[in-house]
Amino acid sequence: MLAETICSAVSAAGLGIAAITAFRRRFLTAARIAAYALVPLGLVMTGAVEWLARTAFSPTAWIGFGVLGAAWLLFSSTRAVERRRAGRKETAGAAERPAVAPAASAPSHGAGRRGPTTKPKAGSAAEDDFSDIEAILKKHGI
Repeated sequence: MLAETICSAVSAAGLGIAAITAFRRRFLTAARIAAYALVPLGLVMTGAVEWLARTAFSPTAWIGFGVLGAAWLLFSSTRAVERRRAGRKETAGAAERPAVAPAASAPSHGAGRRGPTTKPKAGSAAEDDFSDIEAILKKHGI
């Protein structure tokens, strides 16, 4: 009974604030405030507030919520284990597959290189930066 009274008072206060907001010609905001204010009143009229009040003070309901939480944990953990096992089977299956051309030689990685790489000198790094900038400026005719 107390919860219904509080919800009704909150709705009445919200509708009052919406009326004042509409008086100030802010109709969109007033409509939004009225919508929020009507939610507690609707919950009281449907009986949801009474049901929530009975559920909040019921030890059986809290034990039921605990059982539902445990069931959700079991479902999610078994799903995670299934995903992990499926991932291991895919990688293990990829390693066991025979090669397409077992007689082919291994690719040589050195054939595509241009030559030995050398580190630029300390003075040449600044010159390289300016030469890039000069090339861009020449390209644009500056």
